[in-house]
Amino acid sequence: MKNIFTLLVLTFIVVTFLANDIFAIPAFARKYNMTCKTCHSPFPKLKPYGDEFAGNGFVLKDQDAPRYFVETGDPELSLIRDLPLAMRLEGYVTYNQGNTQQSDFTTPVFFKLLSGGAISNSLSYYVYYILENGERGKIEDAWLMFNNVAGSELDLSLGQFQVCDPLFKRELRLTKDDYYIYKVRPGASNVDLTYDRGIMLTYGFESGTDLALQVVNGSGIGESFMGGNFDDDKYKNFMGRISQDVGEHVRIGAMGYYGKEAREFDDVTTGINSLENELYMFGGDATISIEPIELNVQYVERNDNDPFFHNSQEIGYPVDLKTRGAFAELIYLPKGDDSKWYAVGLFNWIESDFSELNYKTLSGHLGYVFRRNIRMVVEANYDFKQEYTKFGVGIITAF
Repeated sequence: MKNIFTLLVLTFIVVTFLANDIFAIPAFARKYNMTCKTCHSPFPKLKPYGDEFAGNGFVLKDQDAPRYFVETGDPELSLIRDLPLAMRLEGYVTYNQGNTQQSDFTTPVFFKLLSGGAISNSLSYYVYYILENGERGKIEDAWLMFNNVAGSELDLSLGQFQVCDPLFKRELRLTKDDYYIYKVRPGASNVDLTYDRGIMLTYGFESGTDLALQVVNGSGIGESFMGGNFDDDKYKNFMGRISQDVGEHVRIGAMGYYGKEAREFDDVTTGINSLENELYMFGGDATISIEPIELNVQYVERNDNDPFFHNSQEIGYPVDLKTRGAFAELIYLPKGDDSKWYAVGLFNWIESDFSELNYKTLSGHLGYVFRRNIRMVVEANYDFKQEYTKFGVGIITAF
């Protein structure tokens, strides 16, 4: 009882501290002088209209943004009048995080400084700088997108992005809990389905079929390696995805990923100086949306032939290591776009030949929207493997 009282007191303090941003609005809403509800329900979750807006290079085809560009008298110069900036701030009070039986201020746990918009009719950009969990700040998303290349429906993005973006965008989820199958890295592998550097091609057909192809380094987005390269080997990795609308309420998709990664060694005994891990992934996803409920499901299976890069002196590690996992997310918006409160259930499951990767959790999340750009959340997560529950209460705001 004492712990619950402490949690409630800490929650009140966090809400009071963060609610000062209640009347702020994000950059894209400022650009078009419109409500966040146009694209989000609730933020940051995108509606279909918001997906279309992002896919069109942050330009609304049916609305104009007067005075967005500076009139320089030079038709070959595209100069944004005011650099679009927005911020996102998340703060929580948690209890029993990591099964510690401690309450904690994690405020702020995320701070993001975001910028994005159209540079010209066919070129747009998006970038954000993040401070996360008290660690040193870094840039995560940072890309340029060429929209409707050669007058077609082909879009080309270049830079840093999440490999899983054509599947489900982790940055747009409503829960604090994550889509963990996207983050799995067996052994010493650097490959997962989160952030990487490369190019992405997307194409949409009128039939409701969408295609995506990515060519990426397969090394994540850490600091540069020896020689100033961001890729730590000679290989490039590939991801492809196809999705299809099935009627008005269902969307299904399939993905495949193939790649190699190498590690350099200096073993004078065996003469081995390079070892490789060849890997592939495949999976399926589906979205079923029948108001007021939306169900999102993802399954991924992965095989690594040597993720520990072991040489003749290192034996006993599993080879041809198989990992499989999934998540299922159920979102309930009782009044659709006009919902003041909502609920989310998220189930994560991972099973691997390398038992340290095994994972199974269930999360329950309740949110209340004070304003279009500020919401209070309550979340509980149960870990089936370690048999404990953690709690969190917090505020998420964007302005």
